[in-house]
Amino acid sequence: MQPKIVFSDIDGTLLNKERILSEATITQFIRIKEHIPVILISSRMPSAMVHLQKMASIEHFPIIAYNGGLILVNNNVVSTNEIECSILEKIIEFNKKNKVHLSLYNTNDWYVPELDYWAKREINNTKTTPEVLANEKVLQLWKAKQKGAHKIMCMGDVDAIDTLYHFLEENFNLDLHLYRSKSTYIEIAPAIISKKTAVQYLLDHVYTDLSFENVVAFGDNYNDIEMLNAAGFGVAVANAKKEVLEVSNHTTKAGADDGVAHFIKNNI
Repeated sequence: MQPKIVFSDIDGTLLNKERILSEATITQFIRIKEHIPVILISSRMPSAMVHLQKMASIEHFPIIAYNGGLILVNNNVVSTNEIECSILEKIIEFNKKNKVHLSLYNTNDWYVPELDYWAKREINNTKTTPEVLANEKVLQLWKAKQKGAHKIMCMGDVDAIDTLYHFLEENFNLDLHLYRSKSTYIEIAPAIISKKTAVQYLLDHVYTDLSFENVVAFGDNYNDIEMLNAAGFGVAVANAKKEVLEVSNHTTKAGADDGVAHFIKNNI
């Protein structure tokens, strides 16, 4: 079975040391894009992905943002899952004493309580700019508009993050998916979504002649495990977590060393 559709994680998997697409990656995406869809799938917001699509002229393909919580096809929302404001309110209330930075996301809106170290770090990483607004004010705004959070990014020192993680586990185990990419980070998403469910959605509704057997998926971290395990070609970059390497049926060079481009060049 030959790969017929590509899904690639971004951070830690696809970008070079300058956190953009390398010329080698752009060359390979352009080479295959006429006969093989190339779809970016990330925990990022859409606006932090579009500039990467444009670099490789793949902006006509769907985007899977927020680890599968938001799917865009032709710039239209076709699938969305949000964290309810009732849950967000309890997290914000708990955090008044815990003092973790909470970044709140919905579609292309990113709100930070202040432009602190954590906000500036994410600005540098994603090349996007947030709006400064207190968490409580965002909550009021979203309640009025009947919106929730596609993602909550929690950033802070390890002890505070540990405390928040235990609170979330104890109170929202069935409602939320908690992804701890670093000891100082927690990414929060609705429990019902994942990168695997998002890939399945596109196979069911857009690329209906394809199945997981035709999928080549690239990743490096815990939130990629289900997707890579399900894909006919689950490819871990060399810098991937041990658990990711264990479930993948292929490995390639490190992400920053053009691992995705290397695999595509030699296998597609």
